[in-house]
Amino acid sequence: MITTRIGTRGSTLALWQANHVKKLLEAGGTLQAEIITIKTSGDQDQESSISQIGTKGVFIKELDEALLDKRIDLAVHSMKDVPTEIPEGLTIAAILKRDEVRDCLVCKFGHKLAKLPRSAKVGTSSVRRRAQLLRNRPDLDIRELRGNIDTRLRKLDDCEYHAIVLAKAGLDRLGLGWRSAEVLTTEVMLPAVGQGALGIETRADDEESKNVAIALADPNSRACVTAERALLTELEGGCQVPLGAWASIEAGFLTLDACVVSPDGSEYIRLSRFGSMQAAETIGKKLGEEFRAAGADKILQLARPDAPAKSAPGDIAQGTAE
Repeated sequence: MITTRIGTRGSTLALWQANHVKKLLEAGGTLQAEIITIKTSGDQDQESSISQIGTKGVFIKELDEALLDKRIDLAVHSMKDVPTEIPEGLTIAAILKRDEVRDCLVCKFGHKLAKLPRSAKVGTSSVRRRAQLLRNRPDLDIRELRGNIDTRLRKLDDCEYHAIVLAKAGLDRLGLGWRSAEVLTTEVMLPAVGQGALGIETRADDEESKNVAIALADPNSRACVTAERALLTELEGGCQVPLGAWASIEAGFLTLDACVVSPDGSEYIRLSRFGSMQAAETIGKKLGEEFRAAGADKILQLARPDAPAKSAPGDIAQGTAE
C-alpha cells in the first residue's frame, strides 16, 4: 500500500486540516497517509507582529523546503496563507471544496458588532479586518492579537479584549462555531483572498502525488480562489494589504466582489466583475486594473510598512490562518 507523507504546521487547526485530508485520501482503502508536523517561522515567533517578522510565506516557507527536500510528499495549507508566487518546482495541485468564507465576531458577552460598547477593544492581527471594522465602527480600539485559535480565545476569555475577529471556517472545523456572536456579512467585511479554502501543494514533477491530490480537487473552488489570487497579484498585494475579496459561482458564471480600504477605514473602494468561471484569472486581473484606475494604489500605499501612520496606534498586519 502506498504511504503518502503529509506536511503541516503544528497548530490545532492546521493539524485538523491535515488529518481531514488524510481521512479523505485513505477513504478509498488504497492509500495510507502519515502526518509530519513542521514548525514554521510564523509559529516560532508568537510575540512580534507579522510586519516585524516578515510576511512573504512566513507560515509555509519551511513546508515548501520540506517538499523540495523530499521529506514530505504533500503540504496542506490554508490558501489565505499562500503567497501568490509559488517557489519554482512546486505547485498547488488541488484546492478542496471551500468552506465558509466569512469572518465572525467572537464576544465573551455575545455582543454583535453594532452593539459593542464605544471604544471597545477588538483583537485582530489583520490590517484587512482592522480597516473594515473601523469603516463600520471608527470608535473601536483595535489591538494586535496573534496566536492560534486556542490562544486567541483564551485572551478573550481573560478579558484582554471585548471581542475578537476570526475566520468562521476555522471555528467550525474545530467544533467551536458556537463561540461566534455574529457572522459578519460580506457587506460589512469581505474575507481574505483564499479564506475558507484548503490547498494541497506538491512538487511540480511528482506526478504520483499530484494525482493523489487532484482526486480531492473541487473545480469551482479552484476557479474562485484563482480569481481572488489574480486580483491580489495585479495589485502587488501580500499579507499586509487591506484588500477583501470573494468570488462566487452561480450557473457556471463567476462574480468577484472586492474592496480596498485605507488602514483607518476612511477611504473605501468596492468593485465587482462578472464572467465565465473558465476566465477566472482574467477576471481577477481585469478587476485589479479597474481598482488601479479608481485610485486603489494610493490607498494601498498607506498600508505599506514604510508608509507613515495615519490613524489608530499600532500598525496591524494579517496573521495566521486561524
